[in-house]
Amino acid sequence: MVAMALPRPWSHSVGLGYPLLALVLIRGLGWPAQGKKSGAGSRRLYTWLGAAAIAVWLLWLFTPLEMRRSGIPVVVLWALFSAWSAARLIQRLAQERQVNASVLRGAVAGYLMLGLTAGLLVSALETIQPASFSNVQLEPAAAGSQVWGLSFVRLNYYAFVTLTTLGFGDVSPSTPPAQMLSVAIAVSGVFYVAAVMGVLISRLTVQDSREDGQPPL
Repeated sequence: MVAMALPRPWSHSVGLGYPLLALVLIRGLGWPAQGKKSGAGSRRLYTWLGAAAIAVWLLWLFTPLEMRRSGIPVVVLWALFSAWSAARLIQRLAQERQVNASVLRGAVAGYLMLGLTAGLLVSALETIQPASFSNVQLEPAAAGSQVWGLSFVRLNYYAFVTLTTLGFGDVSPSTPPAQMLSVAIAVSGVFYVAAVMGVLISRLTVQDSREDGQPPL
């Protein structure tokens, strides 16, 4: 996110963050929770999905803009990987016995992960179907340019604005796929906040009851 605020060409370094993001998710959520050894098949499938997401991202990033369909696997796999990551993260948070700094950092990191993934999805959609979003200019002047040469900062900004349901209106979806993707991003942001807040409030209630010496409700 810091790289997005840098001037070009330094802002292109944001692309390096996506494989790192996937690796962190695989390492943090693909391993068994503490004291839990079940679900090996699910963890293995989650790890393979993350690896596939990295592979299709690299393929998309280094293909010419004319090969627009290369962005379709990016949208599909990263949407699945992000949704599964959010679900696994919420489950991990629900297993924590008390709310501490690590739990809060995990909750914030999950929200940022959704925003960054949403930025990747809308960027891929813009390369698949140009002019999906208004007030966004991605096409470079040189023919045969690769996706790597594009700047997706404005679309990442739009993704976070949509995720938080602020809706400034300076960038807006112009096609039905872009509109439906924007709806999905907004709903996922609201659902994540509601789920995490429910988990944190329940844990704080249990934590306060234990500190007061009362049985939890």
